[in-house]
Amino acid sequence: MTISTKGRYALRIIIDLAENGNGTYIPMKQVAQRQSLSLKYLEHILTILKQNNIVEGLHGKGGGYKLTRNPKEYTVGEILRLVEGDLAPVACLECGAKPCENVGQCRTIKMWKDLHNLINEYFDSITIKDLMQDDLDSLQKADMSFYSASL
Repeated sequence: MTISTKGRYALRIIIDLAENGNGTYIPMKQVAQRQSLSLKYLEHILTILKQNNIVEGLHGKGGGYKLTRNPKEYTVGEILRLVEGDLAPVACLECGAKPCENVGQCRTIKMWKDLHNLINEYFDSITIKDLMQDDLDSLQKADMSFYSASL
């Protein structure tokens, strides 16, 4: 499983709107500039987010996009599944996948299912609020302990 640029950018967009919006509409151009994203790609991602009621948009003067909920109510898992589809580590576990002919004798299926559950549980445990600037110090400290432990 690889998270594509679309998934990573969707998270950046949501975080940007959460940090800069305060309930007001933010023009796409401002988000694109802050995040160094093309307007066309940003628009594509925002369309997906709008269709799924993650953001709402307003056209015209004073328009833009804003979140529909509080940042603590969005999980990373929710956003990634919307833009990436399933987060399955193997094709046979993807939503709508054709049943595998070997599932009855597959010795690894439980391992893949467990990994799939771990991935979803992990991403569902992180909120957009957790990723916002005011919580960044605690995340960076945790991140540094991970790198120290893995060296």
